[in-house]
Amino acid sequence: MVQLGLVVAQYDKHGAVIEAMRQSASAAAADHDADIVETATVPGAYDTPLAADRLARREDIDAVAVLGVIIEGDTDHDQVIADAAAQGLTDVSLERDTPVTLGIIGPGMSKDEAEARTQKGGSAVTSAIELARL
Repeated sequence: MVQLGLVVAQYDKHGAVIEAMRQSASAAAADHDADIVETATVPGAYDTPLAADRLARREDIDAVAVLGVIIEGDTDHDQVIADAAAQGLTDVSLERDTPVTLGIIGPGMSKDEAEARTQKGGSAVTSAIELARL
């Protein structure tokens, strides 16, 4: 059985998107006979690489899935956050030789677009499971 770490960025300025992503992730883990052994919550997407790194260091975790949502703002700040998170998570995966999947939706999305993509939580978990089984 694949054992997963899950990182959840709590910042969701429009409400229930991140919770729906978490539910999708849990359902995907159950569907693929994987176990989420630890969930780390962090304030926002920018904060996810540190938590992913801490989980990836653990012997009892085969892969880490990261969830978050970045809704378009009035400035380019959403793009800066997304780029930093993606690069940081890539670095963790390569440095730890542990799959870390990017389930952060955005940037540049409206609230409606984010709500339509909550299944990406499950996709991130499914990818993590597949990579762990390689």
